[in-house]
Amino acid sequence: MISGILMSLNDPKWGNRGGGDNRGGGDNQGPPDLEELWRDFNRRLSGMFGRSGGLGNGGSGGDGGNRLPEMNFRQFGGGIGLIAAFAAVIWLASGFYIVDASQRGIVLQFGRFIEATEPGLRWRMPYPIQTHELVNLTGVRTVEIGYRGSERNKVLKEALMLTDDENIVNIQFAVQYILKDPQQYLFNNRNADDSVIQAAETAVREIVGKSKMDFVLYEGREQVAANAQKLTQDILDRYATGIQVSKVTMQNAQPPEQVQSAFDDAVKAGQDRERQKNEGQAYANDVIPRARGAASRLMEEADAHKNRVVAQAEGDASRFKQIYAEYAKAPEVTRQRMYLETMQQVFTNSSKVLVDTRSSSNLLSLPLDKLIQATAAQAPAAAVGDPAAAAARPAQMPAVVEGAAPPRPDALSGEARTRESTRNRERGDR
Repeated sequence: MISGILMSLNDPKWGNRGGGDNRGGGDNQGPPDLEELWRDFNRRLSGMFGRSGGLGNGGSGGDGGNRLPEMNFRQFGGGIGLIAAFAAVIWLASGFYIVDASQRGIVLQFGRFIEATEPGLRWRMPYPIQTHELVNLTGVRTVEIGYRGSERNKVLKEALMLTDDENIVNIQFAVQYILKDPQQYLFNNRNADDSVIQAAETAVREIVGKSKMDFVLYEGREQVAANAQKLTQDILDRYATGIQVSKVTMQNAQPPEQVQSAFDDAVKAGQDRERQKNEGQAYANDVIPRARGAASRLMEEADAHKNRVVAQAEGDASRFKQIYAEYAKAPEVTRQRMYLETMQQVFTNSSKVLVDTRSSSNLLSLPLDKLIQATAAQAPAAAVGDPAAAAARPAQMPAVVEGAAPPRPDALSGEARTRESTRNRERGDR
């Protein structure tokens, strides 16, 4: 039918008029003759159904005028049926649709869920009986809370939150989510982004309300984000939204701008306090071990002194007991020996010796230091065998070296030895 119309338009006689009839061969051109086009369309349409003749020419029989209405009606009805069949094919073909690998298809019959289709070429009943929705399951969706687009575009109604220690903080974060159930996503949500924003804001406000300000701003930011993700997912699952929260990112956390300067001063004061505490701890770590070492050393020295004194006292007591036993056996001999030992100790630290003689009231001074010096000067000559130096050495007194043991009593002169014996006897008589 369409091709017939196109052929009529391509007819060389299309639009030619001459002498009042359409068969003239004049060169005048004008608008197309609509009647001729309609008759040509009817002839071609009747030819498709095995008919002959056309509208308005009376046919080939004598009763052509009586058959004209019946033929026109049949031809017109056949054209309508062909158009209806073509429209039905197009209508049925509109039920085909393609589902990508990252999508799921949801088929609705008069607005009610029927089935969920997998990826591939699918067919459903055409509209208005059935419709379909394509839902992307792998695409990551992001919502921003506390800001829009940039951190400078703050939404204070969402960002300002109250902490457990009654401080206000400005928190900006983003939530990324995907879809896990397309049916729940389509039928249980009026606006998925608003649902995620409200659930995430509720979760963060609950967590911040149970935390301290310093924890939220500094060391606890990662933990706050993790807890917010878990709590947001619990809220969305409770409402069966079909949404899976993949990540919660803390973009910014700071005090309000109105108190930013005061907060900075407080932070600096806290840092100074920590620094001074660290310096004090370092000083304590340096001083305390040294003090403990000195105390331990003094304790060891005291213990050593105690052990030495105790051992010396025990030795003196043991020596006294031994001397007492010997004294009980021979008192005079023990007394003389003790006296000599005492004199030996006294003369060890003295450079001069005073001798009391009974023949005169004057005291005889023995310059032991001079004698020691003379002896020390003559010793090298005697070592090489010089007879003159050996003869010049005093023979009446033995050499006494300072710091060494004094000469034995038998080395003194006979007079002094006799005097000491007489003195000892006098002491014994007393």
